[in-house]
Amino acid sequence: MMHLHLVHALPGQVINEISFTTGPFNQPSLTQYPPTTTINQPSPATSGIINTGLETDGRTSIQPFPTPSVPPVTIPTGSPLATSSSNTSAAAYSKSFTSPKINSTRRYFGRRAVGQAMIDQTEVFQPVATQAPPRHILQRGDHPAPRLNIVPQSSPLSTNKFYANFFLGSQDQGVWTHPYSLTWSKGTRSIRSWGMAVSHIDADQRVFGPRASSDVPGSPAQYYINPVAIQSIIISATELGNSSILTTDSLQAFSANANLLPQAGSSSRITFPLVQGMGLITGVYTNLQLVIQSGVLFRSVSVGARSWSGIFKYQITLEDNKSWLLYATPHNGQDPQLSLVSNTELRGVPNWSGVVQIAKNPSGSTGEYIYDNAAGVYPTSMDLAASTFGQTGTYHFEWRKAGLTGANEPKLLMFALPHHVESFAGPTPFARTPLRLQTTTKGIATAVVADSWTLVEANLPVDMGFSPWNGSLPRGSRSTTYLSPTAIDIINKVAESEIAQDMGNQTDLDSMYFSGKALSKFAALVYAIHKLCDEPDFARVGLSQLKVAFAKFSTNQQRYPLVYDTAWKGLVSSGAYITGNAGQDFGNTYYNDHHFHYAYFIHAAAIIAHLDPQWLQMNKEWVNLLVRDAANPSTSDQYFPFSRAFDWYHGHSWAKGLFESADAKDEESSSEDAFFAYAMKMWGKVTGDSNMHLHPLSIQLFENKVDATTYFGTNREYIHGIHMLPLLPYSSLTRPSSFITQEWTQIFDPSNPSAPNPASTIQGGWKGILYANLALIDPRQSWDFFAQENFDMSWIDGGASRTWYLAWAAGMFCFSFLLLEFLLVDWKMTAA
Repeated sequence: MMHLHLVHALPGQVINEISFTTGPFNQPSLTQYPPTTTINQPSPATSGIINTGLETDGRTSIQPFPTPSVPPVTIPTGSPLATSSSNTSAAAYSKSFTSPKINSTRRYFGRRAVGQAMIDQTEVFQPVATQAPPRHILQRGDHPAPRLNIVPQSSPLSTNKFYANFFLGSQDQGVWTHPYSLTWSKGTRSIRSWGMAVSHIDADQRVFGPRASSDVPGSPAQYYINPVAIQSIIISATELGNSSILTTDSLQAFSANANLLPQAGSSSRITFPLVQGMGLITGVYTNLQLVIQSGVLFRSVSVGARSWSGIFKYQITLEDNKSWLLYATPHNGQDPQLSLVSNTELRGVPNWSGVVQIAKNPSGSTGEYIYDNAAGVYPTSMDLAASTFGQTGTYHFEWRKAGLTGANEPKLLMFALPHHVESFAGPTPFARTPLRLQTTTKGIATAVVADSWTLVEANLPVDMGFSPWNGSLPRGSRSTTYLSPTAIDIINKVAESEIAQDMGNQTDLDSMYFSGKALSKFAALVYAIHKLCDEPDFARVGLSQLKVAFAKFSTNQQRYPLVYDTAWKGLVSSGAYITGNAGQDFGNTYYNDHHFHYAYFIHAAAIIAHLDPQWLQMNKEWVNLLVRDAANPSTSDQYFPFSRAFDWYHGHSWAKGLFESADAKDEESSSEDAFFAYAMKMWGKVTGDSNMHLHPLSIQLFENKVDATTYFGTNREYIHGIHMLPLLPYSSLTRPSSFITQEWTQIFDPSNPSAPNPASTIQGGWKGILYANLALIDPRQSWDFFAQENFDMSWIDGGASRTWYLAWAAGMFCFSFLLLEFLLVDWKMTAA
């Protein structure tokens, strides 16, 4: 092997020594070291910034339910279900329960037979509607959140997507594509760069919060946070400085372009195609002097062997001992001639145009080989397709790409999250590689070399309805309208009081969230009386009141009417326009929590339409507007962005709208996220929209940290309960019994002397939520709680009713007998 020493310098640069070693394939390997005059200036910046505080812009400290005064109902002492004795409750049920008959094609449960419907294949992403909002909804274009340096586009702007920090506030907070993050340096930190900083955080860099008290098993940390502002690699240019601007364009559901310009109006720029999961961070240069910087500092830079003609490769080792790869693909074949002028900067030739790609390589020669064979191409956007067939949902990610073209062009390298890998189907599993990178909150990502992915979700809950539903049972037997006569008697006594409440007073509030919760509560109450207690005449009075209360909103006569925002294109509360308070109604005007708020209206509307089909046609357009705003399923609807809240890459929604955030988007309430999908499913069912009905049902998370807290307090019942409410049929799908059992036993079980927060000691509406959640694993104890004498109605939050919780527990109790029946049948078949 031959060793040479060369000297290479560009005009005005510090001359530095380059060692030359002949590597494999007879291609040279050039290793550059920082000039000794700069070796100690500055120090490696490897610790970053830790944001331990909870960002509350657009958030309030209000608990997530109204608390109306409801008169108490005393269950007569003589009732067999009024006692807290578990044995008495069980006997009352068992005397009335009829064991189902079972055969190979149909299962009978109580009063109703349920068969499995055969459903033809359905394409999911069809428009709900495409017409303009109705004229009784005011339009205005003066939204208080400016569209900061967004290049005008004809399609609606996404408000809740991963890249929003680049057009909000100071524009210098991070954007997470996973596993990487990007941040506009904007002259900050030690090297004062104006380029785009790229960071990747390993698990051992996380910072953990204080440990929980010893009464919580395992004493888990309250939170873990990934440091921000570690500028491992910065993609920049000498022309960038304090006159530079950051613009964005082509804002879509899964991608956007970020552009760094030396000054406004410049034709020179670096364009960064931002696509979730992209395997290499790409910067497309137009007529600039290429500069690569590092706040961690360069230890060495080697010129590597090329894998594709026209691509120049550099192997980078930083002072934190981590390895990165840089690929430069000039548009005209011009060598970028990157030279290490200091331990913070690599500088290339001026007036350069081409593509620069950066990737972290933790896997040595194996990782380098994988990256080599994917360099030169990059994703620009993603197309999503989904269909259902029976109980199976299939969806496809297909990326549009740019860069090298031709018959032998490289395939894209994209990172898959663990839930993607579990669902891979068709040829996709065979495209996985050994390359792995840690993500901030989603586990370890796997590099996949393919231009498209196919994923399959089996066992969709197509049989879920409005009545109690148990996902652990065989299909055809998971939903019931059967309650025992004794239970019905108890429920009706409670319902008489609750149905007499002033629905108009409880629903006409200054918050879409609280108003929707009240409407949904009364809808479930009316449904329980009508369908579960089999009292349609009794329910009809409540239904009439409910329709009047709902009309206040469908005619847009509520305290803060909705407006159609023509700037961002969405349906928002007028609250912040009127009050000047961005946090009004939890930030609804700024697109916070729309899927939470509107889910309750959609659920209430679905029940009303189910009980009174004639009501549907007069209200369908308004309810569809709510669906279109939060979850528009089609890009052909030009009045709302595609899938505002739900993130198809992450598999859940983001609650945060137009608020800058150091930790980017957050989830907040996983149960209300799933509730929106459930409400939309049920609305699709009653309207006959099979695409909406079969829309996949999804399962306090930020993009950069996990924090066991809430915006309204740190009580354990808050932290756990926010992921329980509302308790409805979807709950057994999203809250597995094994998890609930562990949660209840270790934290809330009054019979466990080691439980730190016994549910029996908790006050207010959270107590009812905990015991309603208990019905999923112990319906008898749940029933006993809600049926007890002298029940304190302060234990029922304003978004639920005692009637529904009793019916919920009674229905889930019947499932326990059915599950036992199936277990016995399976045991007998196995024994035979």
